Amino acid sequence: MTTTPLAARGPRAWWRVPQRQVPVLATLALLLVMYGIGVSQYRAFSNIQVVFNLFIDNGFLLVVAVGMTFVILTGGIDLSVGSVVAMTAMVSASLLNDGVHPALVLLIALLIGPTLGFAMGCVIHFFDIQPFIVTLAGMFFARGMCTWINTASIPITDGFWTSAAQERIRIGENFVTVSVLVALAVVAVAAYTLAYTRLGRNVYAIGGNQQSALLMGLPVGRTKIAVYTISGLCSAIGGILLSFYTLSGAPLIAIGMELDTIAAVVIGGTLLTGGSGYVFGTLLGVLVLGVIQTLITFDGSLSSWWTKIVIGGLLFAFILLQRLVGIRKK
Repeated sequence: MTTTPLAARGPRAWWRVPQRQVPVLATLALLLVMYGIGVSQYRAFSNIQVVFNLFIDNGFLLVVAVGMTFVILTGGIDLSVGSVVAMTAMVSASLLNDGVHPALVLLIALLIGPTLGFAMGCVIHFFDIQPFIVTLAGMFFARGMCTWINTASIPITDGFWTSAAQERIRIGENFVTVSVLVALAVVAVAAYTLAYTRLGRNVYAIGGNQQSALLMGLPVGRTKIAVYTISGLCSAIGGILLSFYTLSGAPLIAIGMELDTIAAVVIGGTLLTGGSGYVFGTLLGVLVLGVIQTLITFDGSLSSWWTKIVIGGLLFAFILLQRLVGIRKK
């Protein structure tokens, strides 16, 4: 028996990267380049508080994007997340305004999202209806509920809510908020779930090939219902964090958040067809969106619509990258 020397295996064998990790590494490289541009153009950009502000300003989006990652990994989509975020914030603000105890408000708010997500998952599985249609109906329902609760913005003045929103956790001379800690905890739990639990393995298997997963005896239906429930739970948590961030609930808040969420997940390297992606990639995708917004804010001369233009260009680029990786894989 003969062995091939390491040098004979090719000069690039030692650093060859698995193809499924290429989009994530591309996102990381993009983030570092964009941050480097910011540091080179604006002196204040190098302040560590700018980095912390990326998490502070996008904590609620990060949580919602984590839930969307589960759904897209199975090959599905959830268009209801932005409306569920708004409905959660509206319900929280309305109940607090009526004098309901904050602990009970938190419990009710946390039940809204997973309940709707569970219902949509059941409809998708048992009636074999496309997720796009079902979650679109959920989006209209949740947004309509926001207007039914109140057509105007509801300010939050509750002591617990305001103290939680204004709490500053010092890290040297800089700070983060409670929302950042919650968002990072959600990321950690989600990453562990996908990497080390049976649910995570089932999610990847269904996204890779649903028919093969069925033949292997995996609980496809139960897993699909679970991921939409998880997405609903993350949307509810995101709604609570958004109410911390704005200290209000408004019927028109978070319009378009579902598109920002999908963009963050795709830019983070998760395939829209499912079966490949990482929560860490989603974190990077959210940070990329945050850096784009921060660069435009620092510039001062560009319209906020440039954020959408740049995100659109990045989406095209990453979808093309995913396609090229898929062709090479074949």
